[in-house]
Amino acid sequence: MPPSSLPRHVIDLATPVAFPGPPPGAADVVVIGGGVAGVMSAYYLALAGRRVVLLEKGRIAGEQSSRNWGWIRQQKRDPGELPIMIEALRLWQGFSETLGPALGFRQHGVAYVTRTPAAMEGYARWVQLAAEHGVESRLLSRAALAQTIPHSTDWIGGLITPTDARAEPWVAVPMLARLAAEAGVTIVENCAVRGLDITAGRVTGVLTEAGPVAAEQVLLAAGAWSAIFARRHGVNLPQLMVRSTVAQTNALPDFTQVAGADDIFAWRRRADGSYTVAPGTWHDFYIGPDAFRHFTKYIPQMRRDLSKTAMRPVSPAPGWPDGWGTSRHWALDQVSPFERCRILDPAPNRKRLAEVCAAFARAFPQAGPMQLTRAWAGMIDVMPDTVPVLDAAPLAGLWIATGLSGHGFGIGPGVGRVMADLMLGRAPGHDLSRFRFGRFTDGSKIDLGPTF
Repeated sequence: MPPSSLPRHVIDLATPVAFPGPPPGAADVVVIGGGVAGVMSAYYLALAGRRVVLLEKGRIAGEQSSRNWGWIRQQKRDPGELPIMIEALRLWQGFSETLGPALGFRQHGVAYVTRTPAAMEGYARWVQLAAEHGVESRLLSRAALAQTIPHSTDWIGGLITPTDARAEPWVAVPMLARLAAEAGVTIVENCAVRGLDITAGRVTGVLTEAGPVAAEQVLLAAGAWSAIFARRHGVNLPQLMVRSTVAQTNALPDFTQVAGADDIFAWRRRADGSYTVAPGTWHDFYIGPDAFRHFTKYIPQMRRDLSKTAMRPVSPAPGWPDGWGTSRHWALDQVSPFERCRILDPAPNRKRLAEVCAAFARAFPQAGPMQLTRAWAGMIDVMPDTVPVLDAAPLAGLWIATGLSGHGFGIGPGVGRVMADLMLGRAPGHDLSRFRFGRFTDGSKIDLGPTF
């Protein structure tokens, strides 16, 4: 099937509303955003006895939380993220025991494979870091790689973490949302938060399209929408977003259960016998006002990654968070940008999918004829140093969990547990200095972390 005619397989506005509301007039905490970080934060806050309302302008997991590759990986994580990710993997294991096989959780490992000795040197550095944290990762020689992932290409070796896992994101996050609802979270879909209610310099709730909700704490976990929401209230988040394209193949022989990627394509075995495939390192970036506003902070990342990014001059549809015509200032008693564009739903990059298909066929000829049956894309919220903000905002009562930079699905349960403890005044159990809000304003150098 040609890429231009592929049907799509995503959570979108055609997906029935599972949590219709209406929202209550008051709560202890309001969570803005129904992605994995928001859902998991709400869940752990509710377990601690807080009255939690989660408000989602579109559908639970309607954006990147259902559109990602489905990897749950410790491998090649930033050293600051790794302890949280190790915890997140344990949490996923627990959710799998509670929710059963429908979650799609499987631990068969994640691998990176390469054609270059320089990449193998980076893998070796990762193996050393992983060992320091008690994570088993190992290098794969050419021969060992051929035994682990039968292939027909010029890979010279690889890296594997056998305990890394996968799940079906478009199934898993809604299942976790139902678990949160059972724990006491009031979830309301199709209910945009227009802005914060602020009294005497402190957040006292939110103003939604369905009316106000009073609360002493608000968590902003709105993914690609977080920056425009925060800026409306004078909180400057240097967050941008990139498009990531993904597709599903027809059912194919089970030639490997290991998920993996090289520099051209990535793959993951799915529960139905097909594979999720995607461009391995390629993204599309749509230039908007925030790209100029935050340009200097992104210079280090551009120097490293610009060759893997296609620059687009305008957003693919009206009303996107950093679109040229998107309003940055709106009255809170009027329709907001979040109602005008309830779900970011970009078309996939068809050219890159054609390259993915060709690379997959070269690498795995034993799979037989491969076709793409579905394709979609999502918008990844990114930060200048490729790690999130997990912190209180410089506005009393507002907390932020955003900028997960393509790592959010796997680490989401850990982020939720950490944010809940932060908001409850408990010790989070991890060093979160890497994720502080003020790192972009206190004169700190942009730190991309080590290269693996």
